[in-house]
Amino acid sequence: MDSRERIRAIIAGQEADRCGFWLGNPYHETWPIYHRYFGTTDEESLRVRLRDDFRWIPASTYRHPAGRGMFDIPNKSAHGTPGPFAECDDPAAVDDLYEWPNPDYLDFGPVLEALQQAGPYYRASGFWAPFYHHVMDLFGMEKYMMNMYLNPELVQRVTDRVCSFYHQANERFFDVAGDLVDGYFFGNDFGTQRDLICGPAQFDQFVMPWFLRFTEQAHARGYQVILHSCGSVAKVIDRLITAGVECLHPLQALATDMNAENLAARFGGRISFLGGVDTQELLVHGTPAQVRDDVRRLKRVLGPRLIVSPSHEALLPNVPPENVLAMAEAATE
Repeated sequence: MDSRERIRAIIAGQEADRCGFWLGNPYHETWPIYHRYFGTTDEESLRVRLRDDFRWIPASTYRHPAGRGMFDIPNKSAHGTPGPFAECDDPAAVDDLYEWPNPDYLDFGPVLEALQQAGPYYRASGFWAPFYHHVMDLFGMEKYMMNMYLNPELVQRVTDRVCSFYHQANERFFDVAGDLVDGYFFGNDFGTQRDLICGPAQFDQFVMPWFLRFTEQAHARGYQVILHSCGSVAKVIDRLITAGVECLHPLQALATDMNAENLAARFGGRISFLGGVDTQELLVHGTPAQVRDDVRRLKRVLGPRLIVSPSHEALLPNVPPENVLAMAEAATE
């Protein structure tokens, strides 16, 4: 069984020869540290060295004539700072207050080339579509949350503009990518360390309708659906399963109700899990022996529908390479 077959089987709830493993997507400053330790010179060689089964190759290249990003907001520094809709109260003004991205500026050449060269590994792709964060940025976090109550029509109008772009972008990409893709991997961080950012009722009103459209879009192409959300999202995992999510990432281990035992007891057998190896304490401060023990525990509790991976994919330079090695070896033993 090769890596592509293994991960497909795990996500589908079928028998595999072992649990899967994904190193994640280390921060750019982390790669040189790992290359020095493992004696590698490029990302792919390191992944092969660690028996990594999973390749995340997002569709993301956007070539605006003036160099703008897809959802650039000038002078925006954080989710909490005001965006172009901070003082807007008229849904009819949404189209004119912001330069919305144009799908004609998308370039699929680089991602198609990477998918074609991916080898016998699982290919997770599609547009990341972080619509929750974009809408938050376009309002400013406080205004976004307040307008869910005070001006829901405005929030819905902005959400529709953001999500319509990503839906159209996915359609264009999936048309040309075809069976080069195995799973649609997309993400929005819906949780904090303790709970959801918005209430379940607002989640149902402003997140789930488009969320469902994205999962249906992927399933219509025969792709599996992998959702990323950091934080405590246990309150809505039932909703995500009903909407068609087959695999949940990254399982923020120390967030409320996101420990492996709770996830297994409540959702085991109904969804696959990707992640779970704590990056807040264990991988940073633990010993290799402690990391190996915890990975084996995760495999006992969450297996066999488990792809072992860090509980946040962007490994920072403070995660020692010897702990990464311990994680990979215990995952694939």
